[in-house]
Amino acid sequence: MQIDATARAIESAVATEPLDIPKARLTNAVLGFAGPTRFLSNFWFASVDFDGLVYPTTEHAYQAAKTLSATERNSIRSLPKPWEAKSAGRNIVLRGDWNDVRTAVMLELVRKKFMHPQLRTALHDLGSRQIYEVTTRWNDTTWGVVERHDHFHGANRLGRVLMAVRDEIVREHR
Repeated sequence: MQIDATARAIESAVATEPLDIPKARLTNAVLGFAGPTRFLSNFWFASVDFDGLVYPTTEHAYQAAKTLSATERNSIRSLPKPWEAKSAGRNIVLRGDWNDVRTAVMLELVRKKFMHPQLRTALHDLGSRQIYEVTTRWNDTTWGVVERHDHFHGANRLGRVLMAVRDEIVREHR
């Protein structure tokens, strides 16, 4: 898989700028994907193509991308709910390069998700607001942030990917 400059920049930022942000500083930020920002979630039903197959959500496609097995990919693709796909992704044979390509895969899938015109407009309309995937409930500090003691901690890879895709959309509108 080709890893583009944007994915490399996100990984570099994660390595050099771990987040430890006081909650009080995030007055205009998107803090989690609920209500009007639910569409940002990988569980939002918006079909995406990955390696020639159409998946019902980015979560389905992301979990399937973890393996090179066509059988496991098809099994994940056929699951009716994104949380079922997430669960299935914990029980597959991981491809050898997964840790190297996971951010690039997520970036590719999020780009494809936001090709849907309504979603593209909604992401664009968030303006320059910072986006944080708040995952305190399931403690995911890789893709999101966790709130502890009035601070957010975590890599926020998904938030960074979403902001990068939004920046690409904004540049296209200029």
